[in-house]
Amino acid sequence: MKSQILKLLENDAKLTSEQISVMLDLSLDEVQAHIDELECNGTILGYKAVVDWEKTDRESVTAMIDVKLTPQRGKGYDRVAEKIYNYPEVKSVYLMSGAYDLSVLIEGKTMKEVAFFVSQKLAPIDEVISTATHFVLHKYKDTGVLYDATLDIDERGNCN
Repeated sequence: MKSQILKLLENDAKLTSEQISVMLDLSLDEVQAHIDELECNGTILGYKAVVDWEKTDRESVTAMIDVKLTPQRGKGYDRVAEKIYNYPEVKSVYLMSGAYDLSVLIEGKTMKEVAFFVSQKLAPIDEVISTATHFVLHKYKDTGVLYDATLDIDERGNCN
């Protein structure tokens, strides 16, 4: 039951407990108890809107940075990953298999700001051996959401 609730919320975090209870044929109290437990035990980490910032006046650049590291004795990659994910411009950090150890997703206002992050914050970390920066040119799909999907708009300009 919990996995069905999680799947529904993952697809649409705006669903209310009432809507979920009807969809899954459960009592409202049951659904709310499951959601409370999933939030309390850290399974549900948060609720978030997916925003297409290209449709706003906000200027930003997204970059994926591959990072090769020397792991720390006894700590592996965790301490370095923690140091990196605590920077406010860092959106995601992943431990990877393959040629690089970490993949870091960051956002900056300009390419120059991203370059500054890499050269002044990331590269000076003692365990960092090398980096490779890739700039995102266009998002087609992110977190399961299509970015260029056609909206259903009626003759009065309202979304359906």
